[in-house]
Amino acid sequence: MLKPIPSTPGKFKMEKSPYILNKSRWHWHSSIMKLTFWSFIFLGLIFIFFFRSPSSNPIPQDPSRRSLRTHNWGGPAWEKRVRSSARIRSRNGISVLVTGAAGFVGTHVSTALKRRGDGVLGLDNFNDYYDPSLKRARQALLDRTGVFVVEGDINDSTLLRKLFEVVPFTHVMHLAAQAGVRYAMENPSSYVHSNIAGLVSLLEACKSANPQPAIVWASSSSVYGLNSKVPFSEKDRTDQPASLYAATKKAGEEIAHTYNHIYGLSLTALRFFTVYGPWGRPDMAYFFFTRDILKGRTISIFEAANHGTVARDFTYIDDIVKGCLAALDTAEKSTGSGGKKKGPAQFRVYNLGNTSPVPVSDLVSILERLLKVDAKRNVMKLPQNGDVRFTHANISLAQRELGYKPSTDLQTGMKKFVRWYLSYYSGGNKAAG
Repeated sequence: MLKPIPSTPGKFKMEKSPYILNKSRWHWHSSIMKLTFWSFIFLGLIFIFFFRSPSSNPIPQDPSRRSLRTHNWGGPAWEKRVRSSARIRSRNGISVLVTGAAGFVGTHVSTALKRRGDGVLGLDNFNDYYDPSLKRARQALLDRTGVFVVEGDINDSTLLRKLFEVVPFTHVMHLAAQAGVRYAMENPSSYVHSNIAGLVSLLEACKSANPQPAIVWASSSSVYGLNSKVPFSEKDRTDQPASLYAATKKAGEEIAHTYNHIYGLSLTALRFFTVYGPWGRPDMAYFFFTRDILKGRTISIFEAANHGTVARDFTYIDDIVKGCLAALDTAEKSTGSGGKKKGPAQFRVYNLGNTSPVPVSDLVSILERLLKVDAKRNVMKLPQNGDVRFTHANISLAQRELGYKPSTDLQTGMKKFVRWYLSYYSGGNKAAG
């Protein structure tokens, strides 16, 4: 018989019969046996999952990181191609890793570097933000020029380390990024993944490389955000971004400054102003305006409040390429070694624009004349999705320090773009959307 339970818990003893004790022991042994049995089952499942699971069925992941697990690289043949592509073929040449090489600017910069005798290796993840077939066509163009594009992601730190082991790059031209202002409202994580995490991943690889390369990278005119002072100068405030894209580019500039300060990396940021031209991006207005005008579709032209003009500082791709090469050529060596800073390092920021803002309505008129087709216009208010009313570059600093001097007006540049567009999409095997 059990004694009464005292009022203070934990200070009483319970008397049990031998039968109850034996029954308790049996339940205890039974529980241990069950626990042991299920432990073996669980361990067996772990073994099967991790060691026997076929590699052809990877675990689904965040789509923005898919490139980390879908591309193969490595091996003697692969390393031979990497070294051959990056081999310097001129007396004073440089060896450059170009990220985003199959992108619009990346293709033109890589081609220009290769043609003057520099060693060039491309890196691109060929994501599907816009038609991947256009990126593959650019890749084929680069291949004919002698530039090998490694298929991989800048967030793949193992791949980056391997590239720097195979080739002692003197420079990095970092152009890989998630572009576009409006798409940030649909897929914000892709901007953080590429423009912030990707930049940090690259800088980590560069700071640990021996020798450390000098880095030139693409920022954006979008960092000026809601700034109303024109033209935009590098000295103007950039703490009022109007879009997530702009915010990630501004964050990138601050991150770059930190790596320059701590690790002695030589860093140059280039703020591009509305780049256009052959092999351009289909998400840019001039590109889809051309497509829609030819297809007889209505195009939307934005205007600011009170019928205000929306204008852009359109900059032709060849002028941007000249600015990129000048930045590479004037970049000083990084001062760190083994991840440790040994002295002050160069840090620069430049605007690369055309200095001649053109109303978007005038751009449409130019396209109408070149295409010989009247556009169906639908004038709309500028949406609150990150677009700004105007962009206008002050390029005096780039002129003085880089010798940067844009020479292509919008009429001439659009004529070259339209000629390329009609040629590229006239084959019938490429869809213009």
